[in-house]
Parts: sequence; structure tokens; C-alpha cells
Amino acid sequence: MIITCEKCETRFNLNEKITEKSAFLVRCSRCNNVFTVYKSPQTEAPLLLKDEVKPFRDKIIAISNQKGGVAKTSTCLNLGISMSLLKKRVLLVDFDVQSNLTISLGYKKTKSFYEILYSDTDSLSGVIKKTKYPNLWLIPSNSNMALLTKKNSNKINSGYILRDKLNLIKDRFDQILIDTPPSIEFFTLNALIASSFTIIPSQCEYLSTHGINQVEKIVEIIKQKVDQDIDYKILITMYDAKNTASKVVYAKLKNKYKGKMFNTIIERDNKIQESQIVNLPVIYYDKESRSALQYLSLAKEILGE
Repeated sequence: MIITCEKCETRFNLNEKITEKSAFLVRCSRCNNVFTVYKSPQTEAPLLLKDEVKPFRDKIIAISNQKGGVAKTSTCLNLGISMSLLKKRVLLVDFDVQSNLTISLGYKKTKSFYEILYSDTDSLSGVIKKTKYPNLWLIPSNSNMALLTKKNSNKINSGYILRDKLNLIKDRFDQILIDTPPSIEFFTLNALIASSFTIIPSQCEYLSTHGINQVEKIVEIIKQKVDQDIDYKILITMYDAKNTASKVVYAKLKNKYKGKMFNTIIERDNKIQESQIVNLPVIYYDKESRSALQYLSLAKEILGE
């Protein structure tokens, strides 16, 4: 039996055998809204819904926060790897001049989005790299990407450059994840306009949460000015459950952003740092580590698996 929350419109698969009553109250596990499911005019105690079956429609996902050091690149890499292990064809887009995602995947001297944009061909095929990991591809970055801002900042519709290129190839992939720099400017705006969903990684620290507000404002502007259907959710990263301040900030975020936070939390884990040293995704470095399991859980949460 498929039912829909009246408040956040999340769909759930409800086992009809859970009660013999013909009408009863249920509580949405996403936004905590309590509403009635009718069979006949009777009610019973609230039931917590857990079996969410909301379909995933957001193929292109930007990962953004204007605050640095919140695990944007780590999230892009390890979420993409996790999706690829779930048999999805995944394209990672390194849209950051620092090229950390590209370096993490073992590439250094390679063509980038810039070379394609200013070449004789409109195809991204010449720059897309098939990585050594199954079901995973990459559009690399390099230092020439810095020239994109200089050449396009004053042009009309410069914010649509990435979207227009990805539209030509998006049907070849199940998911496209875009890594962005720690700022709200040309690269981030292009990534947000190109995407239908934004993941905002954030530590439970004041400055990181301030970055959430900035991305949230930009998303709302894009929805109004560009007339684009785009949504966002906050991903807590590098979480320390033993830290009192972290727990306080987390509680405040949950209260402020109801329905806008992932259930999955990425905890602070030394295995992440170790995996970065050897240029490996954490799940290939230690598949039983906390962060590896949590990124896999995040992928399942996003994909509804």
C-alpha cells in the first residue's frame, strides 16, 4: 500500500498487515508529520513509517558549501564510488580549479572542461576518463580552469555553460556528481544551475553552518530567477559524537532544517585521511571502516535502495 505524507510529499510503502483497523494515524519518518490513512472513520495510535520508497529523480547532483574543509571532495568521491558499487553508471565532474578530485583519482596532467570548451569540438567525450573503478567516469580539472572565469564572467548566460554541455551526455549515465570550490561564484553557480539537487556537506561547527545559509539562499534565487526545480539536503560530515559542541549544533540543525537533513551521518574517521594519502576511495582502502559503510548507506538513502 503506497501512501504519501501530506506535508513533505514523501511516498512510503506501508504494509497493510501492520493493523486490521480501517483508518489509523501514521508518523512520517522524514518530517515527523502525523496524518491519517483512511479505510473507514476509525483511528488508532501513531505508527512510525520506515519503509520509504520515494523515487529518486535527481540525476545531476552538485556538492557545495562555501566553507572549505567540510569534506566536499571526499563526499563526491566516496558517494560516487558507493553508487558505482550499487551498479550505477556514475560520472564525477571536477569543477574546482584546485583539482583535488582529479588528483584523488590518480590524474595529474590531463585535459579538462576548459580544453573542450575552447576546442573545435562540442563533445565532452574527448575529456571524459574511464577510471580504474567499475562504473565510474571522470571529467577532470586542471589549472586552465581558472581561465574560465576570466573569459566568461561578463558574458550573458555564462551560468549555463556546464548545464548545456552535460545535457549532451547525461543520458549515458545514471548519476552525475559535481564537485565545487569553497565559494559562491562562477564555478559553483554553474554547478547549481546544472543540477536538480544539491548536497550541502557541513561539520557541526558555526562557520560550516553559516555556509549552509549561503547555499540555501543561492538555491532559492536559482529557483526564482532561472525557474528551475532544484532542491537540497544537508549532510553532516566529520561528526564527533563525543564532542558536546557538535551534539548541540547537530540538534539545532535538525530543529532548523526539518526534512532537509540526510538520515545518514558521516562520522570523523581516521581511515578517510589514510585513504587520501594512498589515493584510494575509503571503501577500497578499508571496506569495513565506519566512513566506508556510512557513505554506502548515504548512497542507498539517496537512491532509495
